[in-house]
Amino acid sequence: MLLQTPSPQRTAATAAAATPLPPIAWRATGSVAAAVVATLLLLSPFYGYHRDELYFRLLGQTPAWGYFDQPPLTPLLARLSTALFGDTLVGLRVVPALCAGLLILLGAAITRELGGRRGAQTLAAAGLGTGMFPLVAGHTLLTQSADFVFWTACVLCVLRALLRGDGRWWLAAGAVAGAATFNKHLILLLLTGLATGLLVTVGLAVKGPRAVFADRWFWSGALLAALLASPNVLYQALKGWPQLTMAATLSEPINRVMFVPMLVALLSMGAFAIAVAGWWWLRRRRETRPLAITVLVTVLLGWASGGRADYVAGSVIFAFAAGCVPVATWMEARRARFRTVWCGLLGTSAIGIAVALPLLPLSALSSSPNEVPRESVGWPRFAAQVAAVHRALPPGTVVITANYGEAGALNRFAPGIPVYSGHNELWRQGPPPETARTVVAVGLPPERLRPRFTTCESAGVVDHGTGVANEEQGLPITVCSGPRAPWTSAWADYQHAS
Repeated sequence: MLLQTPSPQRTAATAAAATPLPPIAWRATGSVAAAVVATLLLLSPFYGYHRDELYFRLLGQTPAWGYFDQPPLTPLLARLSTALFGDTLVGLRVVPALCAGLLILLGAAITRELGGRRGAQTLAAAGLGTGMFPLVAGHTLLTQSADFVFWTACVLCVLRALLRGDGRWWLAAGAVAGAATFNKHLILLLLTGLATGLLVTVGLAVKGPRAVFADRWFWSGALLAALLASPNVLYQALKGWPQLTMAATLSEPINRVMFVPMLVALLSMGAFAIAVAGWWWLRRRRETRPLAITVLVTVLLGWASGGRADYVAGSVIFAFAAGCVPVATWMEARRARFRTVWCGLLGTSAIGIAVALPLLPLSALSSSPNEVPRESVGWPRFAAQVAAVHRALPPGTVVITANYGEAGALNRFAPGIPVYSGHNELWRQGPPPETARTVVAVGLPPERLRPRFTTCESAGVVDHGTGVANEEQGLPITVCSGPRAPWTSAWADYQHAS
């Protein structure tokens, strides 16, 4: 019929597609991103390797489709980064610094996609560039370094599919989600939240969920994500689903207690306030309500699972980027509001910056709420101490460490020493050869070693010489000889996950 009234969904989709987006604030957001990357690279040599970095560097020497405790991407990034930029601390940390810069640009792009002009985009870039966890993951190579980028890029693609009414963006979202499974499986939380949001708000989005579920591009994107993720699923199935074991191991009651405080601290208190405003703004708009539900569902799933708050940091980052749109509009009305917002954001970021970056003296690290720098000091001296014990023992002596950080430190700073560990993936690289009759055990309880050997004697305790009370300081070093059982049968007793 010529006079047929257009459907609200079609009208909204047409209006959204016809509304031009604000210009990209390249000068402001690019300057913030460049300044953050440059600062991170400048500070990258300080403190030292974090134990996870030493582990990733060690795993990267034997690339695989997957590992007991994680997919293959982060160890592969460690391998590529050290190959391209040198096997140094600075070379290893080029990739996380670049990830931090990319996260800033993606966050500002989300703000622009939601209608944010230059002021809003600048606010988003500044908040992400001074947020505590983005800086932690930008200074140190962690699985979160790439995970924040994957999560934020996926949200941006979903936004463009919903707000622009262009289903081809579902393919991009599917590609990003599938690729993200090679880094961490937490992207499944985002996809679960998104599916819930679309189902709950049927008919409310600009391109309503009914239309989304009927769109071949949506299902093509879902199929692409499944195809890209299939090697990870196959690996898990063939290896007995080790990720489920790790998830159960990492789920702790204390994580639920600390979840909300850590959620607030992910960026800063000022940024969290903007994120709350952003979530409320997303919920009130019909076209973005599915994504408001997505944020809520992912946060609730993260809390219920007993995981850490940073596992769902991508949802907080998205809510913050969204909140910069209404907050920028509100603060532009009065000069006092402008000062309040910027002082509140940057002022509350100051503590996070000091904690996240290597700015505190070593004497303050013992009481720092951020364990990353605390576990990044003293590794060279640790390796030298263990190597000195090893040199005094007969040929064929091996070292068995309690955790992957210790094994990674010896591989980096004392590469000639044969090192084994029962921790996570490293257990699979054992057992020691049957010819190993003498062992230097680092960090393992002597009372658990004595029944397994004919003799065990103390060789001192770990003293990394920094004065920082971290997990390594004071651990026992024990020399044991004469294993009572073959390594092939005894090695199972050394396996542990954390």
